[in-house]
Amino acid sequence: MSACVPAPADSARTKHVHPPHSPPPGPRRFHIAGADVSASIAVFLIALPLSLGIALATGAPLQAGLVAAAVGGIVAGRIGGCPLQVSGPAAGLTVVTADLIQQYGWRTTCAITVLAGLAQLGLGCLRVARSALAVSPAIVHGMLAGIGVTIAVAQLHIVLGGTPQSAVPENLAALPAQLANLHPADVAVSTLTLTLLFLWPRLPGRVGRVLGKLPAALIAVAAATALAALAGLRLPKVDLPSWSSHALAALPDGPVLGMVAAVLTTTLVCSVQSLLGAVAVDKLVAARPGLTGRVRRSDLDRELLGQGAANIVSGSLGGLPIAGVAVRSSANVAAGAVSRNSTMLHGGYVVIAALLLVPALELIPLASLAALVMSVGLKMVSLNHIRTVTRHREVLVYAVTTGGVVFFGVLEGVALGIAVAVGVALHRLTRTRITHEETQGGHHIHVRGQLTFLAVPRLSRVLHQVPHGADAVVELDGSFMDHAAYETLQDWQKTHTAQGGSVDVTGRRPGIRISEPVEVDDCRCRPWTAWRNHQCERPPTATAPPDAGSQDTTGVADLTGGTGGAGRRAGTTTSSPTDLARGISAFQRNTAPHVRGELARLAREGQQPSQLFLTCADSRVVTSMITSSGPGDLFVVRNVGNFVPPPGEESGDDSVSAAIEYAVDVLKVRSITVCGHSGCGAMQALLSTEPGGAQTPLKRWLRHGLPSLARTPGDGDGAGGPRLAGRAAADTAERLCLANVVQQLEHLRAHESVSRALAAGGADGGLELHGMYFHVGEAQAYLLAEEAGEDGEAVFRRVLETDLTA
Repeated sequence: MSACVPAPADSARTKHVHPPHSPPPGPRRFHIAGADVSASIAVFLIALPLSLGIALATGAPLQAGLVAAAVGGIVAGRIGGCPLQVSGPAAGLTVVTADLIQQYGWRTTCAITVLAGLAQLGLGCLRVARSALAVSPAIVHGMLAGIGVTIAVAQLHIVLGGTPQSAVPENLAALPAQLANLHPADVAVSTLTLTLLFLWPRLPGRVGRVLGKLPAALIAVAAATALAALAGLRLPKVDLPSWSSHALAALPDGPVLGMVAAVLTTTLVCSVQSLLGAVAVDKLVAARPGLTGRVRRSDLDRELLGQGAANIVSGSLGGLPIAGVAVRSSANVAAGAVSRNSTMLHGGYVVIAALLLVPALELIPLASLAALVMSVGLKMVSLNHIRTVTRHREVLVYAVTTGGVVFFGVLEGVALGIAVAVGVALHRLTRTRITHEETQGGHHIHVRGQLTFLAVPRLSRVLHQVPHGADAVVELDGSFMDHAAYETLQDWQKTHTAQGGSVDVTGRRPGIRISEPVEVDDCRCRPWTAWRNHQCERPPTATAPPDAGSQDTTGVADLTGGTGGAGRRAGTTTSSPTDLARGISAFQRNTAPHVRGELARLAREGQQPSQLFLTCADSRVVTSMITSSGPGDLFVVRNVGNFVPPPGEESGDDSVSAAIEYAVDVLKVRSITVCGHSGCGAMQALLSTEPGGAQTPLKRWLRHGLPSLARTPGDGDGAGGPRLAGRAAADTAERLCLANVVQQLEHLRAHESVSRALAAGGADGGLELHGMYFHVGEAQAYLLAEEAGEDGEAVFRRVLETDLTA
């Protein structure tokens, strides 16, 4: 009832009132960017010969390739979820379509294409597109490689002037006879086509850069056509019958199970190739900075719907099955397309060519198209994919899938690949190595791999080799442990401990993710314990009451494992030698086995550092971590305030000078870095120290920072002094830290050994000096730029990941 009550007069007057300077909304004008127009022309020039060649390879009417190219561009381009992906007849569908045409005929194949499109629509509505990406890449690449081999072997017969057989074994068996009966005209046209396909993108110089913008496929086919026409060669050419006699889809006719398998195979290949193509296009778009804000990431479910609609239309109009095509999609992105308009325009151009350019298309020799498709098939066997699957130990899955597709068919090959992939995964799951080593400190059991019930007999046998009462360490090097293995390990641990032995289980724990802290006896070790000396933080222990002075509370804290750091923060425990012993024990147990070989090499070769790193004694500056340096890479000198005392000063510091001389003259380091940091206590002391008073060792040392203090502007002095690029210094202390790095570099240059090395230079560049500032709270490093800022002052620039990958 309340919805029918009229609104007040004031609100009625103010509703839908536009700002006085805003024009009334009008119909949106359809706008096509110039980049889309140029990109669509480039894609059209590639798609036209390829569509005819793929139709020839499948044995379908040649018009079917043009129909599929036009429908793929217009329908899939308009509806699909990947705006810049170009769809059409794909080489990956050649083997499947050729097999269907041979078994069921062309019109039934069109009906199968329609049914596959309906299946894709159903999958898109169920939103299972992401699940299709779960198929192992080794299976996908193996499927495409097998299809590529099949295409290449079949088209080789047409290149040589013959007729291909129905399967790869028959084609291979007939190849010797075909070689003995060559057709010179076909071979000449094919050789010219293949030569231009290979050489055109590799033309040198400025002429090559200009001509290289034209598609190699178009140039190769056009040159072969011109050669055949000018030389008057008599060889088979493209034959496009009248569109009035074009065959359309008919009702399916064949065995039900065979038809279902055909629909499933077509759906599988079309969907997987399109979805993988969409993911690849996203990567290409991300590599172009100007596109990231204009082109959205692919909606894979919508892409599946678009591909399904395109296959329904293509099959109904007598066209080939449709999928996303990598060659055309990459050309579309490279040509500068910014929206789906380029894909749709290219489809419109194909329609115009199919209606108006028939006489020109009928001049193309079939041998040239066969050579073009054969080159596409060979490129589907990617050496990069083979190297990738070999590196990930999946070459067996790849090889079996490829062989299955070549000798049995696409669906059979994929099924074999899936079976082998599952077998490999099970083999890896059950392949667990359990070793037992007796050392002076006890018994060490190392478990590599996943602990499942299948490994329990071996685990139990090795555990019972440990004598009663002995010290044992069980290291679990895997990410999974099932209940049976957990029970076995826990029962043995309890029994062994009850018999007087000790058990230390390290590594993964059952039921705990890798990223979660492991809590045993209130110990919370984090992933950064590798550089925190393996000291665990424990909850604060209750402080003993004042009247219990006779109780050794420190000893209790030691036995429970409290660390000095945690105790000081809580105010309840103190550091003890137990912490040092525990850390050394953890090093000997966990780290020493991994670094012993490297340290042995360093011991044999002696010191060979490449850098002298002079930094503050502050415990938070972890030199090896922030420079990603290994053992022996850095010659580190630490002192309070990272000072470099000038040489020859009365009561100077010879320790720093001696280290500099040793590093430059003896170790022959290539660079010296002076590193300051945020929150430096020495800089705070330098700012707060009053002149006069007792000259303590700290005050005498801080005098080396007085020149830095003199060149640091105060809070009221405005701009000036060294600065950070991108932001102002937080306070006077940070300005002093920056000025101190610059000042200490000047002191460093005054040392005789350094000045001599800088003057020597040489072909190898000589000695380099670097200034560095590390902000502890932000974990951000800044390097002193070689050039000064606009005001002539030194500038520290951030070191980012992009600096290294640009």
